[in-house]
Amino acid sequence: MTEYGDGLQVERLSKEYPAPTAPLRILRDITFQLTAGESLAIMGPSGSGKSTLLYILGALEKPTSGQVRLAGAEPFQMNAKQLAAFRNRQVGFVFQDHHLLPQCSALENVLIPTLAEGAKLGADAETRARELLDRVGLSGRMDHRPAELSGGERQRVAIARALIHRPALLLGDEPTGNLDRKTADSVADLLLELHQEAQSVLILVTHSAELARRLPRRAELLDGILEFEG
Repeated sequence: MTEYGDGLQVERLSKEYPAPTAPLRILRDITFQLTAGESLAIMGPSGSGKSTLLYILGALEKPTSGQVRLAGAEPFQMNAKQLAAFRNRQVGFVFQDHHLLPQCSALENVLIPTLAEGAKLGADAETRARELLDRVGLSGRMDHRPAELSGGERQRVAIARALIHRPALLLGDEPTGNLDRKTADSVADLLLELHQEAQSVLILVTHSAELARRLPRRAELLDGILEFEG
């Protein structure tokens, strides 16, 4: 792959799944790059492969062919242990469903990505988590469990959790899809603001044209091909 330095580079990315007659091609030769601080909205019909693309970019799923380079590294050249550590450190996910642990407080949920590193982070991690929860407006809700929080508050906890390691790549899979209009706007404001402050690469998959218009770069995934506006 060409050397571009930091940020995200995707080159000739394809994904196929076995099928009875011929392989089912979900993604076809996708190539693009985003530098640190850039953002991209990806739209497309249901079943077009948007989530599959997101999972590959986040190193949760391997492509059939092609290359992904993030923060100067190629995750799919790593062994399983290296890949897990890289993904935990360099990728933050915000899903449509917050995926918070119901038995844990907001603070404990934000700290979950740090547990793999044990005592190395300690008080520093908790300080960072408290600062993030304060930043997302939940300074008074840190000890509350998810069932005691509103939908918007749960998504704010999920955003704080995604940012705990200052990841190079922040991915959102319909992050406002389960929220009412006012709450969705508030969560989107927060995502965009914190992404800019962190100078991460941000990629949002969304069905919301309004949310997509708030990002400077937009693309549509159709028949496995990612077509960029403009």
